[in-house]
Amino acid sequence: QLQLVESGGGLVQPGGSLRLSCDASGDTLDYYAIGWFRQAPGKEREGLLCINGADGSGYHAHSVQDRFFISREKNTVSLQMNSLKPEDTAVYYCAASPVCGSESITEDEFDSWGQGTQVTVSS
Repeated sequence: QLQLVESGGGLVQPGGSLRLSCDASGDTLDYYAIGWFRQAPGKEREGLLCINGADGSGYHAHSVQDRFFISREKNTVSLQMNSLKPEDTAVYYCAASPVCGSESITEDEFDSWGQGTQVTVSS
């Protein structure tokens, strides 16, 4: 069974950058899509990006399109976050699904989740 562990969260000043990692074990990511979600206090979980292991295609939310980027290296999927804003403060999760489309991602499509990593953007 696929297991996911996020890392790389922390406190960063507005305008700064962070790189989150999602390390997978138990199977190869060639057969999975990995999505990144975030949940801010009092808000619903939001799908941000997804990458299909088979071909690198996936989804990129318009809200973060020019600032957040997803990449995969073997069994690690990274989320590069640039020009961070206070409203990016949230717990960030990675999750696995058989495949993700290009139009949207929702949490009910994903059945394996990491524990989350806190990102706080504040001066």
